[in-house]
Amino acid sequence: MRFILSAAAAATLASASFAEDGLVTYTTTDAFDDMVFGLESAILDKGLVVDSISHIGEMLERTRADVGSDKVLFSAAEAYQFCSASLSRKVMEADLMNIRFCPYTIFVSQLDGKDEVTVGFRTYPEGPMKEVQALLDDLARSAIGE
Repeated sequence: MRFILSAAAAATLASASFAEDGLVTYTTTDAFDDMVFGLESAILDKGLVVDSISHIGEMLERTRADVGSDKVLFSAAEAYQFCSASLSRKVMEADLMNIRFCPYTIFVSQLDGKDEVTVGFRTYPEGPMKEVQALLDDLARSAIGE
């Protein structure tokens, strides 16, 4: 299922993809740095704190030759990890094994040589974790200006 969304302020087209492979993604032609700024702002606006930022694109590029590859994968790729104390408590009180999903992660990536930037996250199982998925969806939509 794909549909087109209009980001009013930037007049940029973005699309959402709800894939069956356990992944929700939003793509846009806005700049990578703008999407990173949008995501960081959305996280902070919710009163959350980024625990860590994994610079996946930089690591893959830095180690490319070391692992015997000549293929550039991303021009930029980062993953943001964070938790919500109240939401994490709620889902873990419902099922202590929901600890396996914490911290929550959203990624921003741009394939090498492409104009599109993708913001995405994995889906969660039915039940209390769907509230976490709704939070991640809200953050991703905020990042793309929706």
